[in-house]
Amino acid sequence: MLELVLFYTASTIALVATILALTRANATHALIYLILSLLAVAVIFYIIGAPFAAALEVVIYAGAIMVLFIFVIMMLNLGDKGDRREKQLLKPQVWIVPVIFALVLLVELVLVLSQSAPAEIQGLVTPKQVGLTLFGPYVLAVEIASMLLLAGLVGSFHLGRRYLEEGRENSSRGRS
Repeated sequence: MLELVLFYTASTIALVATILALTRANATHALIYLILSLLAVAVIFYIIGAPFAAALEVVIYAGAIMVLFIFVIMMLNLGDKGDRREKQLLKPQVWIVPVIFALVLLVELVLVLSQSAPAEIQGLVTPKQVGLTLFGPYVLAVEIASMLLLAGLVGSFHLGRRYLEEGRENSSRGRS
């Protein structure tokens, strides 16, 4: 019964965080909510008996890819507008909802880990099997996904550069 309540709590957090990520105008705020959503999905994986999938979710998605996205946003450096956004990130109202959701997920994870009888795992999948599957018959899909991520990174960099160049041109025209 407790496991079911924890599952639905994590599911609700994942849905709410995803909706909040989709509705934020500020890209950094959206990424914070997206990371929270991915962490909730990792808790769901752990609850249903897939600890390796949960670890992959945290390391690959919530860790590496989201850090890459945040790095790209920071690299775009939107000048004064970006400075104002960074100052806005330090305000408590920006962080309160993600922190509350993250604390609920932490309590939930502690409850799941402290249960005396672990969930029965059916058909244990080893990391080696995951690797052989990903880089065996699905190697093309993995490569396409990596190329799409690279294309998104390069595209966002060029869009950011063009935005900065247009801003510089407009400011130099205003001075003349």
